[in-house]
Amino acid sequence: MLSPVLSNRIVVLDTETTGLNPQDGHRIIEIGCVELINRRLTGNRFHAYINPDRDIDAGAIEVHGITSQFLEDKPRFTDIVADFIAFIKDAELVIHNAPFDVGFINYELSLLTDKSKIDKASTVRDFSTVFDTLAYARQKHPGQRNSLDALCKRYSIDNSHRELHGALLDAEILADVFLLMTGGQFSLLDEGEKAEQESGKIHKPKQLASNRPSLTIIYCNEQELVEHQQRLSAVEKAGGLCVWKQ
Repeated sequence: MLSPVLSNRIVVLDTETTGLNPQDGHRIIEIGCVELINRRLTGNRFHAYINPDRDIDAGAIEVHGITSQFLEDKPRFTDIVADFIAFIKDAELVIHNAPFDVGFINYELSLLTDKSKIDKASTVRDFSTVFDTLAYARQKHPGQRNSLDALCKRYSIDNSHRELHGALLDAEILADVFLLMTGGQFSLLDEGEKAEQESGKIHKPKQLASNRPSLTIIYCNEQELVEHQQRLSAVEKAGGLCVWKQ
């Protein structure tokens, strides 16, 4: 089971591309990153549009709306890679469907002729660790849809402004999803305890009153028990999973 990210510095990352597979020569055309420190957004961002020096698949344009004409005057990956690596270096990268984005970034790194810009490292994991929110969501919500839109709906995150995919916008949305999906309130508790420690106060748990009356236990009769078992059997016959019978 994957565990939520525990690093102090997290970079939530997303990319847009010319197509689906770097092995077919497809390239990155947009990178968007937002920074979290101690699970709080800092306002620091990295964002770049990139000229891929190739055509963009029509299907990809339908997803993100970025055209070759728009990218004609944008920098190449080699022009932005040093700033990009400086932003993600030593951070925990949070990515939805990480193999897709990491695969494209690694492909771009492999095409660089001037390796001095990236200290001769060759893959994303030479700079950062990676946490895949899609893999985590599938373990946390098995059998359910776990796209970014589905997770927004599940966690009541407003993404109505997301008409098209965009790397920076999707990274910002994913940051909200990640914090809620992995227990965003934990950081507030941690900060409260830290403040108490620094002020010299010791946090003590409240004791429940000992004079509370004992709870009354009402046991089912034999007829009710039979009816309960019949109901569970009916659920199983209908194809349901009865956790009470496990």
